Amino acid sequence: MGKSVTLIFKLPYYTEWGQSLVIAGSEPVLGSWNVQQGLSLTPVHERNGLFWCGQVSVAAGFTSQYSYYVVDDHKNVLRWESGNKKKLVVPEGVQDGDVVEIRDWWQDASEALFLRSAFKDVIFNENENAKRELKSSSLSKSLEPQDIVVQFIISCPRLAAGSTVVVTGSNPSVGNWRPQDGLKLNYVGDSIWKANCVLRKAEFPLKYKYCQISEAGVSSLEFGPNREVDVDLSSSKPVRYILLSDGSLKESPWRGAGVAVPVFSIRSNEDLGVGEFLDLKLLVDWAVNSGFHLVQILPINDTSVHRMWWDSYPYSSLSVFALHPLYLRVQALSDAIPGDIKEEILQAKKQLDKKDVDYEASLATKLTIARKIFNLEKDKVLNSASFKKFLSENEEWLKPYAAFCFLRDFFETSDHSQWGRFSQFSKEKLDKLVGEGTLHRDIIRFHYYIQYHLYTQLSDAAAYARKNKVILKGDLPIGVDRNSVDTWVYPTLFRMNTATGAPPDYFDKNGQNWGFPTYNWEEMSKDNYGWWRARLTQLAKYFTAYRIDHILGFFRIWELPDHAATGLVGKFRPSIPLSQEELLGDGIWDFDRLSRPYVRQEFLEGKFGSLWTVIAANFLNEYQKQCYEFKEDCNTEKKIIAKLKTSPEKSLWLEKEDSVRRGLFDLLQNIVLIRDPEDSTKYYPRFNLEDTTNFRDLDEHSKNVLRRLYYDYYFSRQENLWRQNALKTLPVLLDCSDMLACGEDLGMIPACVHPVMQELGLIGLRIQRMPSEPNCEFGIPSQYNYMTVCAPSCHDCSTLRAWWEENEGRRSRFYKTVIGSDDAPPSRCTPEVVHFVVKQHFDAPSMWAIFPLQDLLALKDKYTARPAVEETINDPTNPKHYWRFRLHVPLESMLEDKEIQAAIKELVTSSGRSFPGKNAGGKLSNGKA
Repeated sequence: MGKSVTLIFKLPYYTEWGQSLVIAGSEPVLGSWNVQQGLSLTPVHERNGLFWCGQVSVAAGFTSQYSYYVVDDHKNVLRWESGNKKKLVVPEGVQDGDVVEIRDWWQDASEALFLRSAFKDVIFNENENAKRELKSSSLSKSLEPQDIVVQFIISCPRLAAGSTVVVTGSNPSVGNWRPQDGLKLNYVGDSIWKANCVLRKAEFPLKYKYCQISEAGVSSLEFGPNREVDVDLSSSKPVRYILLSDGSLKESPWRGAGVAVPVFSIRSNEDLGVGEFLDLKLLVDWAVNSGFHLVQILPINDTSVHRMWWDSYPYSSLSVFALHPLYLRVQALSDAIPGDIKEEILQAKKQLDKKDVDYEASLATKLTIARKIFNLEKDKVLNSASFKKFLSENEEWLKPYAAFCFLRDFFETSDHSQWGRFSQFSKEKLDKLVGEGTLHRDIIRFHYYIQYHLYTQLSDAAAYARKNKVILKGDLPIGVDRNSVDTWVYPTLFRMNTATGAPPDYFDKNGQNWGFPTYNWEEMSKDNYGWWRARLTQLAKYFTAYRIDHILGFFRIWELPDHAATGLVGKFRPSIPLSQEELLGDGIWDFDRLSRPYVRQEFLEGKFGSLWTVIAANFLNEYQKQCYEFKEDCNTEKKIIAKLKTSPEKSLWLEKEDSVRRGLFDLLQNIVLIRDPEDSTKYYPRFNLEDTTNFRDLDEHSKNVLRRLYYDYYFSRQENLWRQNALKTLPVLLDCSDMLACGEDLGMIPACVHPVMQELGLIGLRIQRMPSEPNCEFGIPSQYNYMTVCAPSCHDCSTLRAWWEENEGRRSRFYKTVIGSDDAPPSRCTPEVVHFVVKQHFDAPSMWAIFPLQDLLALKDKYTARPAVEETINDPTNPKHYWRFRLHVPLESMLEDKEIQAAIKELVTSSGRSFPGKNAGGKLSNGKA
């Protein structure tokens, strides 16, 4: 018979009532990853702490991957460890009957962050050349009865190239606190270092620390109190081996900085009126010169739904997989562009070199030129090995995308419900559309060709960023356009009779209506969220970090009926509604009165003045004296908009159409409860219901009940449901790629959000003017949590300069309370003010400080000549905003301005943030395409 070894697991962990711990691993004795069959642990109070312990017998030479799970009484998983699975290797040399104790630690999400590709493959990728194989861990001498083997195991994902790791401590075996005499550890892969040490029982307890020794021989001990290992000498079955699974080396928190700018906003000497993927190389050069480790951009998927400037909105994708042809560099399509096409490109460059992006002209010009080059070289490119590889790896989304674009142009609409027999997608129809013998074969192949070159150009820029230790950070939009490839191919994944948005907040008192259909999460879960996993896999081809747009949507989404135009009268999905039974029990019974628009003659007179009779005659019926209801043809927001435009009477209100529309919307929204369209016995309290005259006219009892139910609905009863929802969906996103994830968590934040983000290792967002702390006008960067990105502004609000100039009173309060001056503030945001605010953010404890490029350029007067308001990227209150902001200087001239790059780098270095070249001298390469 083989040797049998007893493994004892010991993990310090505090649980809540009703929770316990289980180990599940890759081997049958640990449940073969089935948590229900895993090894249950027992709590033991020991040395002023709670330890979870369990033991199992295995054969010598046993190895297994494993993880710890927190479970409830029925072994349902409540929480699990983050990062890579732990790996257990029973040491060589164990004898039959030996006891091996694994002193473990719970690997939380923030520790695992440094194993994500942003750090592992970009910032610390010099570690690749520091790898050494583990030398044999068998012991050179036989053990005496008094000997115990201690194996030190430590994770060092941030170790600089050429460095080594030692253990030093209170014993000659580990150098008596002299690092140069310490126990050297061996690298075993995945950032893990190990070494064995034989100690006599009398030498315990041992105090120790891990220490890095640089290539130059400089040693630095880890932070924090000494670690300690002890043994229980009274045990009847003495421990022979102790595996000290010690987690991560304790270092000062790593902090980095980055710059944010949409690709379309970049200006270069090569572009055709709009930023292009290859311009990102120049931006990387500028970032490195300025001390930045990160470049953040907005979504770059194809949005050409309407074939007009409305498509400049980057969050409404036509396809979540296809890249936008807008970002193509036509000069890079071929090495053999004929002279006449080169001349056409030169002329286009001059014509399109405008203050703002001309979305339609730039896109049309690029596609026209690209088609000419395609016609000249299509056979050469489409028969190349690299194109064939691209097609085979991407055909699952590429073929439906190309077919969709063909049908969109043929039918002159993206609304696939208007496509006759093609409105219902099927694989058979797709194969016919993209097949070999069709008349439109070259149109389909042209879309392949464009996507192939976009892939090539973005991949080139992404590789350049990685080589220069710059993280390229992408953006994952929360929604897709209702007329998109995705809703055509996967209609069951979307609730097409609804729209998504956001409830009223800092940006808009009427809420926002983005128009995207909400997700059918139940349907998505059936294949373990395959569509999401495919999206993230695609994103990870280019990016090593990403921003999750509106992360609240993974907890709950603000759902509106598809006939709504504003974002006010919505409900959360999922949420626990108010039942008719519950309301009746509280004395609320007049459901029609509360859930239908409450329109009285005095309201009409107050809103429309002398025009009220015209409005009443056209839009309302008087169902009892001085009480009105909306007519059938205008009883929704979208119907009101249509009727105002098309009514034969429209000349009567033409001059006041905006104010009439707002007034009618106010009346339509004058409800207290929203009836569930799918179940008439369920209700949802209207957002800000106390602002309505419907509410104000109620009796005091009804008001008090509805107030209580309102606060319960919005701030209490949903928390557990939303937490469970997020813990079903978000881990799938985080586990299907190794990109670093940041969540955009602005707006009305439920209490469950930040604990879940913390648990999953998601980095939040802090914008100083939108503090998450209650009763606070301005955020205090010095008090931000480490697991955050801090920024003075973002693409969804005005720049720092514009914000400063918008409001004199607010400016004065900021100058007094934040800057600490009693003087009158300057009316314009001077470089001195910008420097103060930017420095605050660099100095913040946040893991990342990421600045819109406009805010950084405002450090120098030279870049503030244009009106500040023109630098705003998006106005969230305007659903038809034209996204067209362009930098007014090309990146090439910004690269020549050494002064501002040096000034920014000084801010980075003085704040203690990491910067490219700090750990390893990296030579900056030339970013010209």
